[in-house]
Amino acid sequence: MTGGPAAGTRTGHDVAGAAPPDAVSPDVLLPGVLRRRAVGDPHARAFVLLDEHGDEQATLTYRELYTRALATADRLGRRCGPGERALLVFPQGLEFIVAYFGCLYAHVIAVPVNPPRRGAVQNATRAIVRDCAPTAVLSTGSMIDMVRAPLEAVGGPLAWIAVDEIDPEPSPESAGATPPAVAAPADGLAADGMAVWSGEPDAVAFLQYTSGSTADPKGVMVTHRNLAANQEMIRHAFGHDRHSTFVGWAPLFHDQGLIGNVLQPLYLGATGVLLDPGAFIRRPLLWLATISRYRAHTSGGPNFAFDVCAAAAARGGVSDLDLSCWRVAFNGAEPIRADTLRRFADAFAPAGFDPRALYPCYGLAEATLLVTGSRKGRGPRTLDADIDGLGEGRYAPAPPDRDRTLVGSGLVPSAAQDTGAAALGPWAAAEVRIVDPETGRGAPPDRIGEIWVAGDHVAAGYWQRPQATAATFQARCADAPGRSYLRTGDLGLIVDGELYVVGRRKDMLVLRGRNHYPQDLEQTAVAAHPALRPGGCAAFAVPGAGGERPVIIQEVRGEPGPAADPADVAASIRAAVVREHDLTLADLVLVRPGALPKTSSGKIMRAAARRRYLAGDFAPWAASTLAAPPSSPAG
Repeated sequence: MTGGPAAGTRTGHDVAGAAPPDAVSPDVLLPGVLRRRAVGDPHARAFVLLDEHGDEQATLTYRELYTRALATADRLGRRCGPGERALLVFPQGLEFIVAYFGCLYAHVIAVPVNPPRRGAVQNATRAIVRDCAPTAVLSTGSMIDMVRAPLEAVGGPLAWIAVDEIDPEPSPESAGATPPAVAAPADGLAADGMAVWSGEPDAVAFLQYTSGSTADPKGVMVTHRNLAANQEMIRHAFGHDRHSTFVGWAPLFHDQGLIGNVLQPLYLGATGVLLDPGAFIRRPLLWLATISRYRAHTSGGPNFAFDVCAAAAARGGVSDLDLSCWRVAFNGAEPIRADTLRRFADAFAPAGFDPRALYPCYGLAEATLLVTGSRKGRGPRTLDADIDGLGEGRYAPAPPDRDRTLVGSGLVPSAAQDTGAAALGPWAAAEVRIVDPETGRGAPPDRIGEIWVAGDHVAAGYWQRPQATAATFQARCADAPGRSYLRTGDLGLIVDGELYVVGRRKDMLVLRGRNHYPQDLEQTAVAAHPALRPGGCAAFAVPGAGGERPVIIQEVRGEPGPAADPADVAASIRAAVVREHDLTLADLVLVRPGALPKTSSGKIMRAAARRRYLAGDFAPWAASTLAAPPSSPAG
């Protein structure tokens, strides 16, 4: 795998004892962590699942989870060999967690996927089946009936296991005895030669598939070492302990939902309270009411989640909430908006929310989850940058009316060490560099470059894609020979030890020789008229006469009417883009809410939106001509 020495060996604290620096103690690998929880604190509630109304629908103690996971592993082990893949297709629920640990104990590689929507299996799921060639599917009895035919049409005959119908077999622990260890089978090898049994830290624990926003989904090979290292990084960065109750609504097949909201509380011995993502979308304040009710220490989501909560508070108030318990309100998706953080803090100050709890951070699936984080209670850091300088790839202080406020995404590992905190564990060996993507050399301090990452949390590569693995996970920096780096594809800079993420390299618009970050155009568009939907805009470039030309697809809040005439809305956006960016749009398409493709965490899929636009697949919000006048030059 990439990265330096095995820094995940000194996790200490309440998780495990020290281990030799060239090894990882089995106790810090997740199968061992759950087993110790089941022995040491068997009746503690590990997870609580809430229904649409916020009532407790199901719970799992650590002993129940361990026992059910072993029973699932026994059933799975009879159908799959070590290193084979098992698809996890579940609605939001505790059976997913049982199935995930069942795979770990059976030495089968788990592959979480998006459950069907409106009864249909997504094309991305079909692509994942073709890519990883699973031999089994774990799901619920009711969902198996829904997905069996479409999945077998792609992957051929599969073994089907309904996790909710497995009765845990009697075990010695039911009589108070120590739970049995799971016998490790003979060493097996996956198709690419990786070790696959759970006693080996560099075995593949599961495949975390990317969203497929620019191409077919790719399976990130996350090892047991990666998980242990990143769990300890999260624990340290967020200031967690076994009393840090979590509340989360992110989908469990998503890296934030699984690694942040499920595996981190289990790693700590804490309790995780889980909501359905659909319940949050329909009732955003249910999320905050759950934090208040369970006195949660940690909860968070993408930027849009804070936006919709602030808007809901403006409509209905916050009188019945007490958010004084909330210490880490993490915001972990780009772009993070300074105005969103301000609105949220102002809206929920009457409910006791401390703005210092706001916690921007940065991560990606290829680094397991977390890359950079702040310090608990510090609050966010911002930087006003000259927007013209950013377009030229450099940072300069902002002149009046030509600024873009960047939100810091946390301290880079070296800066975190400078705080004097003890026992940094894997973070001590992690590294973040800003590198010129063309030369492979470190960028000067005032220049924007690509964010490169190294450490034990960096995943092993992409499943069955050696060329993509070499290009993304095995980059060499000319200033640091001998170490491999993960190329994130994100652009940023480091100022005073803080990472500022500026944009995505592939999404950059190059118009008339100048760089334009799509999120800048999108923010300008959304702010141009009250009828426009925040978080529902995509800016990209398309070929045209004289070069690339800018296009914006923007969602509106509702139906056309007297308060939102389509022509007025379009004119407001066009005027704002000319005024702020000196650009004339080649095309502007207003669409209904939900029309833009998004990832499971709510990020706009700009490349997919561009493909749909070029194919003519966007239906306009209103039957009016919204394209630029024929005489208007574009770009």
